[in-house]
Amino acid sequence: MAVAIMLIWPKVTDKIPGSLVAIIATTAIVYFAKLDVNTIGSVYGQLDSAFPKLHVPAISMKLVQQMLSPAFTIAVLAAIESLLSAVVSDGMIGDTHKSNAELIGQGLGNIFSGLFGGIPATGAIARTAANVRNGGRTPIAGITHCVTLTVILLVLMPLAALIPMTTLAAVLLVVAANMADWESFFRLCKSAPKSDIIVLVATFFLTVFFDLVVAIEIGVVLAALLFMKRMAETADIKTWKYTDSPDVTPGEAEKLRDIPHSISVFEICGPMFFAAADQILNINSHHHTKAVVIRMRSVPAIDASAMKSLHELFNRAKRKNITLIFSHVNEQPMHVMEKDGFIELVGKDNFHENIVDALDYAEKLVR
Repeated sequence: MAVAIMLIWPKVTDKIPGSLVAIIATTAIVYFAKLDVNTIGSVYGQLDSAFPKLHVPAISMKLVQQMLSPAFTIAVLAAIESLLSAVVSDGMIGDTHKSNAELIGQGLGNIFSGLFGGIPATGAIARTAANVRNGGRTPIAGITHCVTLTVILLVLMPLAALIPMTTLAAVLLVVAANMADWESFFRLCKSAPKSDIIVLVATFFLTVFFDLVVAIEIGVVLAALLFMKRMAETADIKTWKYTDSPDVTPGEAEKLRDIPHSISVFEICGPMFFAAADQILNINSHHHTKAVVIRMRSVPAIDASAMKSLHELFNRAKRKNITLIFSHVNEQPMHVMEKDGFIELVGKDNFHENIVDALDYAEKLVR
């Protein structure tokens, strides 16, 4: 009956939430008809309507050490779930939330909740979606929700105890059905990259068979691993062609710069991190090579593993009396190289702002 009311009521009017009408109607029927249905009062017993008392816990260093790890875990999971709730509501109303405001508000709320004997709370997806479905569009909706629950706690708790548990289940079922964007789900399964489909389906089934926390934890880790794999696949090192190379077409030869065969030019594309660092060692040279120019304009970032590979490349070049010359090193890689001491090792003169200057410098060295 509650489900039917919530489905039919919006056709009558959207001024009053259908879920509220369903709760009032079914509660009245259960109460006056004396139906044998579980209610909030029968399941949870006597409900106390008194305002919780302030209680400041005795804080000690031992307690802090014991609670630090679980507190950090709860804080991270609560933040993820709350921001996920905000993203869901963004999609429902076509707006954008303020992440910092959400997290600061949640943090302050949980501090005061603990002082009054409460447990850590998060932004609940089901309750947020129910709020949005019933017309909530601004933070005032959340404040109104809070005030309403406080009034119920202090004044209407005896009446709240009469609400059937099956009615609450019906509200959650309808909210969940409205939240489930099956059209987008199946569209993503058909059109999204395989890695995204894996994360989507895995998170979906983990949520169904376990719970949301497990699904988010594993989903985030899986997404990170697949993202690193994708970034490693995009990283590449290309060798520049000479004008007299056999595979150069006539039209292509006119666009190439004529450089001596004693100079080899390589261009690195993509981020150089631990998953792609070994590609740097693919830079090779011939017996007549005297200088190797490495163009890095398409390298946005570099990490310690890639720096280790660059050191190995430099040592290998040094043994063969080959000069390494770098062109167009971006800000982050340049900072890492400077901090690592690699610039001083290679020599500042071997770093140039663009490929033209680098090639001119290389030609002077090999003359």
